[in-house]
Amino acid sequence: MTNTPNIHSVEDARIIARRRLPWMVFDYIDGAAGSETGAKRDRAALEAFTLEPRILRRIETVSLSKPVFGQRAERPFGISPMGMCNLAHPKADRALARLAAKYNVPLGVSTMSSTPLETLLKWSEGNAWFQLYFSGSGETSFKLAHRAQEAGYKTLVLTVDVPVLGRRPRELRHGFKMPFRIGPRQFIDFALHPRWSIQTLLQGAPKIANAQMEGYAFERTERRSLADWDTLKRLRELWKGQLVVKGVLNVEDALTLKAGGVDALQISNHGARQLESSPSPFDRLPLIREAVGPKFPIFFDSGIRSGEDILKCLTQGADFVFLGRALSYGSAADGPRGLNTVWNILSEELRGAMVMTGLSRLD
Repeated sequence: MTNTPNIHSVEDARIIARRRLPWMVFDYIDGAAGSETGAKRDRAALEAFTLEPRILRRIETVSLSKPVFGQRAERPFGISPMGMCNLAHPKADRALARLAAKYNVPLGVSTMSSTPLETLLKWSEGNAWFQLYFSGSGETSFKLAHRAQEAGYKTLVLTVDVPVLGRRPRELRHGFKMPFRIGPRQFIDFALHPRWSIQTLLQGAPKIANAQMEGYAFERTERRSLADWDTLKRLRELWKGQLVVKGVLNVEDALTLKAGGVDALQISNHGARQLESSPSPFDRLPLIREAVGPKFPIFFDSGIRSGEDILKCLTQGADFVFLGRALSYGSAADGPRGLNTVWNILSEELRGAMVMTGLSRLD
């Protein structure tokens, strides 16, 4: 698959995505909490960190592979769990799964995915991790975790930083809801973006696929604040594979998770979509790494926009990095081809940064 000619960076893809997507959909993907100072802080922390060039280091080959849970991934970055990926493009879920299969990297499958979790595990050839939200009393969440385990998932990612849905003014201004509720304003928005609207109409409006099971109901705005450490203990007892907790920013929380039998933690502020005043995950990365020690697995997401950003996170203590918005921009800009273009750009940026800093491999 050839690259999209006019995409040379993640920001290029974002600009095209903004033009092609309905305003409501773009702002759902791109937006953050409050006045979005948290998202700016995420980027500022990464931009302020520098990589030191090294000279006269003979490098013949460069390897981008890295182990994750004992499996050799062909890239040190994977795909974050993202809700309703097919909003960006009707074939986004399948294209993301194919990337995971091709490069042997984790595909994060969201509770709110557009495609059933069983299908995505098959499409990714087993390279999928299931992400779980704890909702309401939690009973339906445990049912969903059991379903994922029965389907063959080996890794469960519990997202803990959404006790309530963050206020995102861009979504609120558009009246964004799942499933869509079409009023005059939304109708005009879709009519002004005919390419997306026709593609979506032909494929059918995306739905929260994993909610289509007996005895399970999922409401995006449902309260999720009833989870506690006993909830985590119950989940640890239920889940037989690797358990990752995503949304960690506090050192004390990280140490408690390590002591509680979690297999890895993911430093993240949900892409600044939750608490506008949260600290930058990149600033917390070295602090948490120092606290949990050099051997405990740490994953990272939030604010990544380039291959150099990925290398910065790896040098500061992350074992593996996950990408969300950057890949959605590629899908929205040019479907599977745009997604592959962004993936290749990130890979080449990382490879170039490694050579210029004197690295031939990442482990």
